[in-house]
Amino acid sequence: MRVELLFWAGCPSHPAALSDLRAVLAETGLDPDAVIVREVRTEGDAQAEGFVGSPTIRIDGRDVQPPAGEPVGLTCRVYRRRDGRYSPTPDPADVRDAVRAAAKAAHATHEGSYA
Repeated sequence: MRVELLFWAGCPSHPAALSDLRAVLAETGLDPDAVIVREVRTEGDAQAEGFVGSPTIRIDGRDVQPPAGEPVGLTCRVYRRRDGRYSPTPDPADVRDAVRAAAKAAHATHEGSYA
């Protein structure tokens, strides 16, 4: 499973998102240090990555909270928590669900390779 945190240095929210992400990985029995942290430095990089803001967490290339038409660019990202509040970091429950779904898919694919 590939776990990435993409960030823009101009946004202060990525350390909290990284901490939350590592906590979710640890509680689900995965290596919290396996997170690939990448800085998106230029508008061109943002375009190439489809980066809609910092922080962005992707599990196996999928955003934990898929953007709904947000423009690509170097900006801070705003998330909607499950309780309706806005937040500079994704809801840990969304991160947990994305990690679990990816782990389940990887397990199913792995088991299918033995058939």
